[in-house]
Amino acid sequence: MTLLAWSGWRIERRSGRSSFALVSALLSAGAGAVLCCALLFLAAGADPIAAFAALAKGSFGSTRAIADTLVRATPLILTGLATAIAFRARLWNIGAEGQVFAGAMFAFWCQSAIGAAPAYLQIPVIVLGSLCGGALFGALAGALKARFQVDEVIATVMLNYIIIYALSLLLQQGPWTEPGGFFEQTAMVPDQAKLPILIEKTRLHLGFVLALVLAAILHVVLHHSPLGYEIRAAGSNLRALQVQGVHAGRLILVVFALSGAIAGLAGAFEVYGVQYRLKSGTLGGLGYTGIIIAILGQLSPRAVVIAGLLFGALLNGSTLMQIRTGVPSALIYAIEAIILMFFLIAWAISQFRLRRLRDVD
Repeated sequence: MTLLAWSGWRIERRSGRSSFALVSALLSAGAGAVLCCALLFLAAGADPIAAFAALAKGSFGSTRAIADTLVRATPLILTGLATAIAFRARLWNIGAEGQVFAGAMFAFWCQSAIGAAPAYLQIPVIVLGSLCGGALFGALAGALKARFQVDEVIATVMLNYIIIYALSLLLQQGPWTEPGGFFEQTAMVPDQAKLPILIEKTRLHLGFVLALVLAAILHVVLHHSPLGYEIRAAGSNLRALQVQGVHAGRLILVVFALSGAIAGLAGAFEVYGVQYRLKSGTLGGLGYTGIIIAILGQLSPRAVVIAGLLFGALLNGSTLMQIRTGVPSALIYAIEAIILMFFLIAWAISQFRLRRLRDVD
């Protein structure tokens, strides 16, 4: 017998998740994550209180800081949504990273083709181009899965490398290289192709609003549409869904294309809302971070937005934290991992409870 059994207790799964247990577990996880981060700051030779204060001030200390936090959160929300929609169907799309690149590249190609067209034409072309680029690249992985039964994890990871090296080829003394430049980047995009700024003297652009609108649309689609039902049902039992007459191959293609389209938007928004030129170094890591965002948000569009805002705040505040306390800004990625670990443990614990054996008998 186990030690718990000897003490008269046992662990059992709850028949339904208790709201009180979930809230208690999440609060405990938050406290545990803060404590662990404080120890990390101490190990880095910094005062934890000063580090947390600088992190908060850098994230929310002014209108400009808040705007920059929302800018940093925008691509994370989008890649989180892209990953969540695929994971809800139990399709392990690890390719949001490559789909971000594909969306940015296709948007740049389409926008370059219309040259000096006015903004009311440029912006829709950029958005539609990024959606098409990401969707096509996502659908490629979906086709490999549906037609040839290629494991989607392997396919999407390999496609990530292919698209990243393809961009490098185009930018390294290639057709997209900035004339006279020495770096792997394009020339600056025209002013009429830049996303509109929402608040003057900040970088907050239209993409943030579009990301929130998309999250709301996805919530409605998931819970109030036939496609959403199929996605959720596929996540529970794809074989049973096939018995009901749903074509599994078609659903796989649709989900991968939808996931890729959303990730593609993240790439275009970074190029035309923040950097104003296409360069690979600024897009790397967005797709992989989106996986963490989706898991932390429990694959719910509304919770993904919250998780994206949290990680955007951490990334934005890390610069001031480094300036004031000397804590390396790269340490913020360890903090992200700590937060994810504690909250995953909390969600797992909330599904179980301790019960006296004599209460069961």
